[in-house]
Amino acid sequence: MTRKDREERAKTIMAMEYIVRCANSEDVLMPWLGIGVADGDIDQWTTVEEIMEDDYYMDDNNFSELMGLFLKLMVIAKKDGGLYSGGVVSSDY
Repeated sequence: MTRKDREERAKTIMAMEYIVRCANSEDVLMPWLGIGVADGDIDQWTTVEEIMEDDYYMDDNNFSELMGLFLKLMVIAKKDGGLYSGGVVSSDY
């Protein structure tokens, strides 16, 4: 896998982690912490380079499953309160 691919995956994982934590539902957060990105694996100080070095997250199958889980959880989030960020709750579009 190229460095560029690893960097794109790491950025995607960090973005998914951030967005999941904006979910207004424990039904979204708890599966993410249990099956997706474990609580504490990514925090405000985690760098793209650190994620790029994590072979578990960079593995094709694991990354694919993580993206699939994210999409499934976003469907749940939409039905269960949406996302909350910067003092605003997502509208029902």
